[in-house]
Amino acid sequence: MADSLPSISRSMLARRNGQDKPEIWVAYQGIIYDVSSSRLWRNGQHYEHWAGQDLTEELKDAPHSNQVFERFPVVGILII
Repeated sequence: MADSLPSISRSMLARRNGQDKPEIWVAYQGIIYDVSSSRLWRNGQHYEHWAGQDLTEELKDAPHSNQVFERFPVVGILII
């Protein structure tokens, strides 16, 4: 799967923050997810988290597991 996904830079991810473009993307463990369909990410914010960035470190203290991302489409691989 990873071989067929596009590589996406941090700057490209940052433009999908729910403010600049209609897409709302977040990265987690190197994978970028489109969370645009989630009512919890309206306007690019979910509690104290902001879209358009890598949330791997921030989600270590989240009240949910990383399985929450399984319901969202994968759009690419984050270039580090």
